[in-house]
Amino acid sequence: MDQNIFKAIYKVNHAGGTGSCFYIKQHDVFVTNYHVVAGFKKMAIQDNDKNLYAVNVIFVNPELDIALLAAENDFSHLPEIKISKTGDIKIGEKLNVAGYPFGMPFTVTEGTVSSPKQLIKNKYYIQTDAAVNPGNSGGPMFNENDELVAITARKITDADNMGFGIPVDNLNKVFEDISSVDKTQYNVQCSSCEAIISQQEEYCPSCGEKLSESIFKEHQLTDLAEFCERAINAMGINPILARVGYEAWKFHKGSSEIRMFVYDRAYLFCTSPINILPKKDLEPVLKYLLEGINAPYQLGIENNQIFISYRLHISDLLCEKYAEEIRENITNLAFRADEMDNYLADTFGCEFSEYAKKDAI
Repeated sequence: MDQNIFKAIYKVNHAGGTGSCFYIKQHDVFVTNYHVVAGFKKMAIQDNDKNLYAVNVIFVNPELDIALLAAENDFSHLPEIKISKTGDIKIGEKLNVAGYPFGMPFTVTEGTVSSPKQLIKNKYYIQTDAAVNPGNSGGPMFNENDELVAITARKITDADNMGFGIPVDNLNKVFEDISSVDKTQYNVQCSSCEAIISQQEEYCPSCGEKLSESIFKEHQLTDLAEFCERAINAMGINPILARVGYEAWKFHKGSSEIRMFVYDRAYLFCTSPINILPKKDLEPVLKYLLEGINAPYQLGIENNQIFISYRLHISDLLCEKYAEEIRENITNLAFRADEMDNYLADTFGCEFSEYAKKDAI
């Protein structure tokens, strides 16, 4: 299989979790599932080199479970994904499922077609025995000719060797319908008459079909998430690009990967894996780590990985007296991590963490 084609497959990140998507050069859009982006109109996509880009949801068809994303960046350098013209596929043919399962780095699994037309809830899917997991949704399924034959859609919970994809014929039909769609706004396609609706409506203006209120409803951040995102914004980072789940963020400040998340519904952790312990002459670096001169931050070691962290109880955020100080501490952790990984490398010969952004070292 042409390895270059995988460069056109990206991860989707937002406050609800992660998924996969892929770029169709002919239409200058990224394709994913509607259920991957439901409740969100702005989010981030990420390539396998950890580069993040802001995108807008410009089209959704909940009935087909298809959504299209548009970005302001130029993606013309990406390889062209060829779309199967007929979507014809036979039992036993080889398939490759590509994406980001469980939000992990890019993965490809190989399988065969178990059924080319599996009927589930009045819709046909391509069934495969290739491994499909949460996070794969929205990614592509390729045939042996590197042609797109389906959009990975789902797996049946607790069922092994059963993954499903939306046949590419549905996507071809969507592309026929969106020739005049305004890519600067959110558009919904009516499941009944296929009219494109660009403003929130209770009923389809064309056929009168009742529209689900959830189609237009947008996810709202919690007070804690808003607090954290103000701190992230002060780092010079677009918070939308940092979201990787409910009250969870992951991003790079300089070379350092910053992770923020809620633990046990009680603590907010801000942490960064900055360096690896040297293989010899450990005493100087261990002495430095034990001196505790980095308050309010803590330095710690897990296996051979050095972390700098800041932990606080969520109740502390409710105290107005300390809220601003806490927010500044969160912001400064990112700057401190980006400084310290260089200091430990230069002073003690510590290697940079495998999570570091290599082109920023």
